[in-house]
Amino acid sequence: MGKDFVYKRKINYYETDKMGVVHHSNYIRFLEETRCNWMEQLGMPFESFEAQGLTIPVLGVNIEYKHHVSFGDTILIHPYIKEYSGVRLVVGYDVTDERTGKTVIVAETKHCFTNANLRPVNLKKAQPEFSDKFQSLLPDGLD
Repeated sequence: MGKDFVYKRKINYYETDKMGVVHHSNYIRFLEETRCNWMEQLGMPFESFEAQGLTIPVLGVNIEYKHHVSFGDTILIHPYIKEYSGVRLVVGYDVTDERTGKTVIVAETKHCFTNANLRPVNLKKAQPEFSDKFQSLLPDGLD
């Protein structure tokens, strides 16, 4: 399920702007929904991290807008691990229009792992089972 995961999301009317297209700020929400759902499917829900006193803050978001979608359209979001060091994580996202197959956005979110005091944590030591899952999702040749 890890490397093949795709999050399917139908666009709601309230997510569009005056021009009838998805407002650019909503894509950040879609990426968050995808990441949370993906991690849950991988057996690593955010609640499991929080129960261990760990958080995964967002350090940055990069999005390239390629094609617009509107109310009623469905997008397919494919997340993947671009980089993972144990302390930092970069998740990439390919987002396509289900009907046309056109690329809607190409994006990435950058994260780190922290304790309850927001101090960096090495997941390889703090939660080896989760670390191994992230490691297994790296593209071949990036371990």
